[in-house]
Amino acid sequence: MACINAVEWDGVEAQTNDRGIAFGHTVPRIFLADDQEEIRRTVASMLQDEFEIVGFAENGRQVLEFMINRSPDILVLDICMPVLNGIETAARLKGCGYPTKVLFLTVQEDPDFIDTAMSVGALGYVSKAHLATDLIVAIRSVLEGRIFISPCIHSR
Repeated sequence: MACINAVEWDGVEAQTNDRGIAFGHTVPRIFLADDQEEIRRTVASMLQDEFEIVGFAENGRQVLEFMINRSPDILVLDICMPVLNGIETAARLKGCGYPTKVLFLTVQEDPDFIDTAMSVGALGYVSKAHLATDLIVAIRSVLEGRIFISPCIHSR
């Protein structure tokens, strides 16, 4: 498997400040990937006042093709997407040493999914059922390099 398929990345990790934001940027940059357009719109609307949305994808292959040129600080990624699922997408990015932090936003609340997500490098795991209360808190935590799992899942 070639890293990120036909997309080239030079392997140089972006330097970040103490808030996890790439130097040269004043606002955290977010890339959103979900196969449901309504979810992408809802999340973008929630985040637009505090974060810069640098791109959208509806499947993992699009993430690999488009994200590379957008230098996001965080990739908000669904697990169940067509073409290439979120877990495999995150695994490929991790395998290539790509520096963007990964936060899963998903309906999957099974502990096995959480374990798998963390094993491919995710720092955040948010239940879609609680995105209104958890997503921005999770993004802030992940930017600081801290793990965040939606409390509704974590308390089980």
